[in-house]
Amino acid sequence: MVASVAVLSDIHGVLPALEAVLAEPEVMAADRIVVTGDHAAGPQPVEVLDRLRELGDRAVLVRGNADRDLVAFARGEGVEDAWEIDLWAARQLRDEDVKLLADLPHPVTMEVEGFGKVVFCHGTPRDDNEVVLVDTRLERWAEVFADLPGDVRTVVCGHTHMPYMRLVDERLVVNAGSIGMPYGRTGGHWLLLRDGQVQIRRTPFDLDDAVESVVRRSGYHDCRSWAEHYIHAVTTDAEAVTAFGPRDGRTAC
Repeated sequence: MVASVAVLSDIHGVLPALEAVLAEPEVMAADRIVVTGDHAAGPQPVEVLDRLRELGDRAVLVRGNADRDLVAFARGEGVEDAWEIDLWAARQLRDEDVKLLADLPHPVTMEVEGFGKVVFCHGTPRDDNEVVLVDTRLERWAEVFADLPGDVRTVVCGHTHMPYMRLVDERLVVNAGSIGMPYGRTGGHWLLLRDGQVQIRRTPFDLDDAVESVVRRSGYHDCRSWAEHYIHAVTTDAEAVTAFGPRDGRTAC
C-alpha cells in the first residue's frame, strides 16, 4: 500500500508540460506517479518516453488508446484513418519504445492509504477508448462498472482531457485531465491522492515558451500549429463535450 499518488494523464508527447508538472514538489514527493495513458502520440514522443523512464519504479504507466495506436502504426497496421502527427510519432519510435507501449497494462489496481483499492484506467476500466463524462447518466455508468469488484470504491481515468470529480452510485470517479492537450483551460492538469483526499491540481507554465521549445526540439513539419492549438487549449470544454457526448451513449448532448 502506498501513502500518496500523483496522477498524470494524456501527455501526448509534450515534454515542457510534463517537465512543469514533474517539478511540482508534491509530485516529486509522491510515492507513486501513475500516468493513465496516451503518453507519446504527439510532437516529442521519444523525449517524453525517455523522461518517464527516468522516474524508475516510482512511475506506473497505464495503456491508453493512443498508445495502442502508435504500436499498430509502428508495425504498419491501421494507418488508413490515422492522424498525420500520430503516424509521424510512430515512425520516431525505437524498438524498445514500441515494446514499452505494447506491454503497458490496462487497467491497473493499486492499494492507496485512505482509499483502499483504486483502479487507474484510461477511458474506463473495461475499455481504454470508452468515453464517460462528468454528466454521463447513471445507467451508462452502471454498464461501465458492471464487472468492477465491489470493494473498488475509487476509479481514476483520463482520455477526455477534462478534469472532473463526481460520485457514481457511491463510487468516487476522478478524471485527471490532460498534461499536453488540455481542453477548456491551459496548464498541466493532474491529481494528488493523499490522506484519503483527492486534489485536482493545475500547473501553469509559460505557454509561448513551451510552444517554442516544442518547435525547436521536434522534427514534425507542422509542429507549430499543432503546439499552438493544444498547448494554448484552443478547443474549449464545451466543444469537447459536444464532440464526445454521443460516444457515451446519450441520444443528444
